[in-house]
Amino acid sequence: MNIVETYTGHVEPGGDATRRTLDALTITKLSVGPMDNNAYLLVCRAENEALLIDAANDPERISDLIGHGPDRPALRTVVTTHQHQDHWQALGAVAGANGANTAAHPLDAEPLPIPPDFLVEHGATLEVGQVTLEVIHLRGHTPGSIALLYRDPSGHPHLFTGDSLFPGGPGRTTNPTDFTSLMDDLESRVFGELSDDTWFYPGHGDDSTLGAERPKIPEWRERGW
Repeated sequence: MNIVETYTGHVEPGGDATRRTLDALTITKLSVGPMDNNAYLLVCRAENEALLIDAANDPERISDLIGHGPDRPALRTVVTTHQHQDHWQALGAVAGANGANTAAHPLDAEPLPIPPDFLVEHGATLEVGQVTLEVIHLRGHTPGSIALLYRDPSGHPHLFTGDSLFPGGPGRTTNPTDFTSLMDDLESRVFGELSDDTWFYPGHGDDSTLGAERPKIPEWRERGW
């Protein structure tokens, strides 16, 4: 697999992966499956241990992303951001092939194809080598949707939002109650806590920053579900 080292946040379905290199962590983004799902491979540079966010589809391509040589990272954990089927098609295959643990929020665990090894609630942390990720529960797209936050001590925060936040608005909800819940959580737990330079990585499509999206929040509220 070709990995482009110039990271822009854009990947093409069936195309190259793209990697961002931070001081302590690399973040590699790959589009998989017919719904253009993003899978993110996070690798601790100090220990060469990896965590995968959303084994969505195409287990062979995810395997190629991890690598096959002796220097490939050890995949320790696969996190599923939420219960929707397009985000876990390759979960069993990838976790099984790598002996990785799996993690999800308890409210979204039941529909998954394999029971999570770890159930993570709001405020929990997950480790990838020497790097810590914070779990943010964002209620609305699904009951147990989560985001993962890396507070880079050498730069800006990095937030993996699943289908709860995209450039242009919150994730899909099916009723006004869930829409209000998601918007409230986004405003209090994401926009209310994190700086404009926070780069976020959604479950589909291109990345954005909180600063680029923040002025649109009143429009999102007005638009509704």
